[in-house]
Amino acid sequence: MNKPAETTETDERFADRRERSRRKRGAKPKGWREELSDWLKSLAFAVVVVAVLKLFVFDLTTVHGISMEPTLKTGERLLVNKIGYRLGGPARGDIAVLVDPAPTPGDSKYIVKRVIGVAGDTIEIRGGVLYVNGERLAEPYADVAIAGPDFGPLTVEPGKVFVMGDNRRSGASKDSRSFGTVPAGSLLGKAEFILWPIPRWKKI
Repeated sequence: MNKPAETTETDERFADRRERSRRKRGAKPKGWREELSDWLKSLAFAVVVVAVLKLFVFDLTTVHGISMEPTLKTGERLLVNKIGYRLGGPARGDIAVLVDPAPTPGDSKYIVKRVIGVAGDTIEIRGGVLYVNGERLAEPYADVAIAGPDFGPLTVEPGKVFVMGDNRRSGASKDSRSFGTVPAGSLLGKAEFILWPIPRWKKI
């Protein structure tokens, strides 16, 4: 007696599925205004997401000049990690984007330099060699000795950093040797990757 009831219930479920499928196929397509509205909403959402990421997480910057050669070359596009310096301070060896403390008319507002010393470090240059806390600093990124006069010793103040360009030729880099230490808060982020040109793509 139960078998016909089960068959009837199954038939009803299949009929219900067919009806829903028929209604779906017969649904009225969206008009162009609805399509445009959906597209604009998606675009607005994407713009907001990118803006938030750019504001708090990452940024792109372009290298100008020769001060970071041979590590970076003019025209290269860098991916800059901004959130790292919001969570913790800069470290020795970081390549950082910072506000230019001694801007020249016509130049970019920002510069790219390497962090050489953090608060408490003593920086000195003798005979073309860089010393940090009395020890010679290994600098595989530089291709020549430091040109120019000796410097220091100078002890980096609390809340500040000492920065230099990797290009150690005379007059090639405007850095902490001329404008002094800079507030750590003026560092906007750490350059992580060269994104462009493609043959130069790499982590730095």
